[in-house]
Amino acid sequence: MTSSAKRLGALALAATAFVAACGGGTAATSPSAAGSSAAAGASTGAAASGVAGPSACVDGSITTSGSTALQPLVDAAGKAYTAACPKSTISVQGGGSGTGLTQVLQGAVQIGESDVTAESKLKPDEASQLVDHVIVRQGWVMVVNNDVTGVTSLTTQQATGIWTGTITNWKAVGGPDQAIVLILRPASSGTRATFKSVVLKGANEASGQALTEDSNGAVTTAVGTTPGSTSVIGFAYYQANKDKVTAVGLDGVQGSVATMLDGTYKLQAFGHMYSKGQPDGLTKSFLDYMMSDPIQKTLIPSLFYAPAQ
Repeated sequence: MTSSAKRLGALALAATAFVAACGGGTAATSPSAAGSSAAAGASTGAAASGVAGPSACVDGSITTSGSTALQPLVDAAGKAYTAACPKSTISVQGGGSGTGLTQVLQGAVQIGESDVTAESKLKPDEASQLVDHVIVRQGWVMVVNNDVTGVTSLTTQQATGIWTGTITNWKAVGGPDQAIVLILRPASSGTRATFKSVVLKGANEASGQALTEDSNGAVTTAVGTTPGSTSVIGFAYYQANKDKVTAVGLDGVQGSVATMLDGTYKLQAFGHMYSKGQPDGLTKSFLDYMMSDPIQKTLIPSLFYAPAQ
């Protein structure tokens, strides 16, 4: 068996174990696919914390999809809504920002979540059909496998060297004499697009020297189990997995809600929820709920995001 096959097998076993352990959870919303265990863990904890439901319920069923960086928040909000409104069903799926934008445009889902604007992913005539609801400010953090010691922060220049393949050993940035393994997201990923824009300034990653995982949750698992590896995950995923991966600062600033809000930490962006045209029914009610005090003032801080305003 190849090392790649062994690693995939290990990830599959880990996912199976998580599903078995969490089998008693609510079915009002559902995390997306493989690799979303970190999202499920974070959102389940928030939903159990007693976040108040909406001021008024709207019956029906909707589906959301898209950004896995936003998934812990949307999943927890969906659980809180449906706990208060048992005649409502909100199914929360991942897939990445590009998937969410495409699916809401096609009418396959009612809401598409994205870390980037629709204009940056879709054609102008397509983006014009969507309505942007900015619901949160979110941050990401570079993480490394726990065996990568001695690397507490990277400069933008060092991070760019690592991700473009000019730096290939951790020894070059103060770490152990160990090869660097990059773990990327697909091209449709908003996390990848944000990191590429903010940190790499548009430079292309050394994809030929990298592994690819399809969600923030899968990346978290992969970094935690792959020696010498590094990637980028949302704050919520890091906070739920601090024992499994090690955070690395950027330009001497550690990623946190506080440093994101004061502007000293630059790896951040707004989180968007898109509807096709003006929303109505349960879609409008859920989007309104996302901007209400229970979400903006209670749930969002509990999951290490920041309010949109």
